[in-house]
Amino acid sequence: MKHTIFSPEPHGGWLPWAWLSPVVCILLVAFSSLPLDYGLEWIGVMDATRQPSSAFGFCLNLLLPFAGMGAAVWAWSRYVERRSLATMGLTGERRLHKYMAGLAIGVGMIALTVGSIWLAGGFVGGDVLPAFSSTASLFWIAILLPCFAFQSGVEEFIFRGWLLSTATRRWNLAAGFIASSCAFAFLHFSPHQPLREIIMTFTFGLFACAWAWRAGSIWGVMGWHAGWNWITGVGFAVPITGFDLKLPALLVQLTPTGPDVLTGGPAGPEGSVLTIGLLAAGTLLLLAWPGGARGTAQRAPERGSETTTREST
Repeated sequence: MKHTIFSPEPHGGWLPWAWLSPVVCILLVAFSSLPLDYGLEWIGVMDATRQPSSAFGFCLNLLLPFAGMGAAVWAWSRYVERRSLATMGLTGERRLHKYMAGLAIGVGMIALTVGSIWLAGGFVGGDVLPAFSSTASLFWIAILLPCFAFQSGVEEFIFRGWLLSTATRRWNLAAGFIASSCAFAFLHFSPHQPLREIIMTFTFGLFACAWAWRAGSIWGVMGWHAGWNWITGVGFAVPITGFDLKLPALLVQLTPTGPDVLTGGPAGPEGSVLTIGLLAAGTLLLLAWPGGARGTAQRAPERGSETTTREST
């Protein structure tokens, strides 16, 4: 008997062991994205420090490497593991509603974090709605929303859809949370990164896993991730995961003045201790909220068994 999440449909191929699944994930992501990363640098849309030369360059960075990653993981799940997209969280009803609700929550959560940092003295406010003085800036801000939606959707498919469900099927839900969050943190690691940024990335992964588990699908957390990334990148003219989009702020221009531990430093507000606290509190709330989870991991028959156990949807 094995545990399942999202859907009890059996797989027809080979699933990597729980301890091996994050290694497979890292290799699939690296080998599928690095050639495209270097290609973007070679044509000049990204510089040697991985900073975009323009908003157009950043859009390409959100689309091309992540298309490669998503295709590689899909091919692995389709031809090696031989299982359906439903078993990886792309299931359930009211999909657009869940996605849009997640998008709104993502925007609200990071706006709350940035506002808290501002009130604590970490930012100094400047111009309000400066992007509205430039039609070109508004155009790129609008274009970045579907680009971020694609990038974050691929990440959620890989880490919370495929990897979480693979490790859960091979062992249990706790193994799925750990494998997914460790791989997510490893692939976002950069040399000389402060410990708090590593903790934030791991906590971000745990929160997203808890959301996917609670919802029984990844539609909502895909929207949440997209809203979080987009408003962080365009809302306040602050870095997002270390990237400077070179655009005026959609909402209010903020300048960091406080210590890095509060503002997040070069990583932007995602690297703030307040962000870690918000994500940790959100994770605990999702795990502890009474009433059970729609995506509760259950024991399902092994491949080849004649019966299956239906999860609630």
